[in-house]
Amino acid sequence: MNGRDLVRSWWSVGVAGAARGPRTVRAAWLRRGADATGPGPRARARVPGAVRDVEPGPGGGVIRFARSELRVVVAVNGAVFWGWDGAGPEPSYALAGACPEPDPRAELEPDTDGGWRVVAERVTVAVSRHGALEVLTPGGVTLRRDLPPRWWEAEDGGPARWMQRSEVPADARFFGPDGPVKGPRPRDGAHRLGNGVTGTGTGTGSAAPVTMPLQLVVADAGTHLLFVDNPWDGTLTLREGAEGAGSGHDRVGTSELRMEGGPVRGWVMAGTPARVLLTWASLAGAPALPPAWAFGHHHVREGAGGEDEVRRVVAGHLERGLPLDAVHLGDGHLDGGRAFTVDQDRFPKLPVLADELRREGVRLVSVVPAAVCAEDRRGEGVFPDLPDARVRYAGQAARGFAGVWHTVDGSVPSGRVDALCLGRAAHEGLRDEVPADERPLVLSPSGWPGSQRYGGVWSGEGDVGWPGLRASLARVVGLGLCGVPFSGPDVVGGGRDGGFELYVRRLQLAAYLPLLRTGAVGPADGGPREYGAVVLGHARVALGERRRLLPYFVTLAHLARRTGAPMVRPVWWPTPEERELRDCEDAFLLGDALMVAPVLEPGAVRREVRLPRGRWYDTATGRAYEGPAKVLVDAPLERIPVFARAGAVLPVRAEDGGTELEVWAPAPGRSGGGLVVPESGDDGDGQEAERYSVTRSGPRVVVRRETEDGAQEPSRPVRVRGLDGTGGQM
Repeated sequence: MNGRDLVRSWWSVGVAGAARGPRTVRAAWLRRGADATGPGPRARARVPGAVRDVEPGPGGGVIRFARSELRVVVAVNGAVFWGWDGAGPEPSYALAGACPEPDPRAELEPDTDGGWRVVAERVTVAVSRHGALEVLTPGGVTLRRDLPPRWWEAEDGGPARWMQRSEVPADARFFGPDGPVKGPRPRDGAHRLGNGVTGTGTGTGSAAPVTMPLQLVVADAGTHLLFVDNPWDGTLTLREGAEGAGSGHDRVGTSELRMEGGPVRGWVMAGTPARVLLTWASLAGAPALPPAWAFGHHHVREGAGGEDEVRRVVAGHLERGLPLDAVHLGDGHLDGGRAFTVDQDRFPKLPVLADELRREGVRLVSVVPAAVCAEDRRGEGVFPDLPDARVRYAGQAARGFAGVWHTVDGSVPSGRVDALCLGRAAHEGLRDEVPADERPLVLSPSGWPGSQRYGGVWSGEGDVGWPGLRASLARVVGLGLCGVPFSGPDVVGGGRDGGFELYVRRLQLAAYLPLLRTGAVGPADGGPREYGAVVLGHARVALGERRRLLPYFVTLAHLARRTGAPMVRPVWWPTPEERELRDCEDAFLLGDALMVAPVLEPGAVRREVRLPRGRWYDTATGRAYEGPAKVLVDAPLERIPVFARAGAVLPVRAEDGGTELEVWAPAPGRSGGGLVVPESGDDGDGQEAERYSVTRSGPRVVVRRETEDGAQEPSRPVRVRGLDGTGGQM
């Protein structure tokens, strides 16, 4: 199959609209897609007006005002849907399937002062007589209050723009995927909701590489997630609240959402962070389960060399003791940069090369630009009809590729639904072609709620300098809180932004993030092996530790698919009521067993770490610390501080290549435990989780596997650490 055949096979659907160019295709989709249908022409500065009548229904009902109507429904999973002017929950690109059924126990009933309310098991929704919507806990404490929306008619009679202001408690903190360089909390100011070019978005009002109309809010009263189901461009302006000192008044936190059009509708989920993400996954879909090799070390090969150059890169890594699991081929392997058209002169036997590398444990992943060249229009990029669910990739697996990674540029509609549909076309096309016991890998630089169903996100080279290091961590944490657990930045070098120290610290951080990709800026393209002996030594340590933790990453990925819980979590995740932890943005939890404190400042060889409640062990020294506390620990250039929770059970890679259990001793008189999900080789949904319990009595630590038949001896090797608090093992 040649390049033209590949393009034809991919374009079997939607090519007629695509050939007319990106603007025509996008305009057609905007006219057709229900997600993009606005409320229609309205009077300037229209507000809902006073309530007139109601129409109760399952889970809630419709409340009619003088100039608008509001539908409120509580679903059986506890999520609350709201939609103005006839907007319903379907159809929606974000939802994984049909909208969940309404909760038959929730009913619309009169409230005070002429308003109405819906009382459900996990949440109460109150609507005032002028259209303000308030979400409360079952105990009646306010989580958020959305003021009545306001519409403006465009001068040319186009879609109506709209705006809605909201209030949250004074102690609340906002979290999301578009946090700027200082952390996953979007700072006060304006944040554009369009997806920008990779490596931009640090300025107020600019678009980050990945932004979504999702907002996780954490307060003393509880945690809730807001999703505004509207893919149009918009701006979110945030202002965190402040509690009054002494007899002073509290200042509530506020958010103001301004959209250029589209439906006024959304969802709210409330509860603990784990409950909120589980509910969100039930709506937007479970995250795709990456193949086990995807948690290893990926290297991006951007240069124009051929098959021998790829072999040289792989051999160079392996000879220097640098584990390598995948090579990502960039535009250099394409014929003239055209998608799906491999340069036959430089890659004449690509399937043979792929098989050869696979025997060494290395997979090939192909870049796929969003646009491809039309056969009858030389050099001009055109786009398939991406929203059409029948569009598929074809032929990539036959060429030996185990996955694809997408790129976008300024000529491509780089955000929102386009990115989701591009991921779907890639995932389902590869899924149809790869062997039944394998899973494809799909990576995109942007996304829309629901993108996690098809793959992960790579956030590119990120912002330059040490602020960029903070930004890369912020985006991974923020994406995880919005239901995208598999993400990570590119670790690049080549003198891009100052010295080998920053490169080493980037690599050390990435070693504990779900996606680890290295590359280079410039012609070298050789990764850590080409930056000198010092970098090579530190890289060998970081990548070796990453390989040791592969079974743990696989377990976390399975749990993310089943529960929606992120792999990388903010330190407040298990105890959001601890206010001090909400402001901790320089460390994170990897699952529930490890806490990672990366070095984010130049020249630092020690750093302060805020430990959550409980006993924590420094994994490098074995020393025990009691939290909550601030501790000062060593952070030499060869490593970053990592702590293990007392009582944790981690599956790790043993020296013989098998899996062993690394158990961190509980505090005296305490217990612990953990889960292990072994890699199954297929989609993994039916793989049974192994449950382990840990108890300690004096110097003796007992580990048991909990089964339906009772406690049993572990069938895996066990290594206990931390018994003497100074690194002792048994």
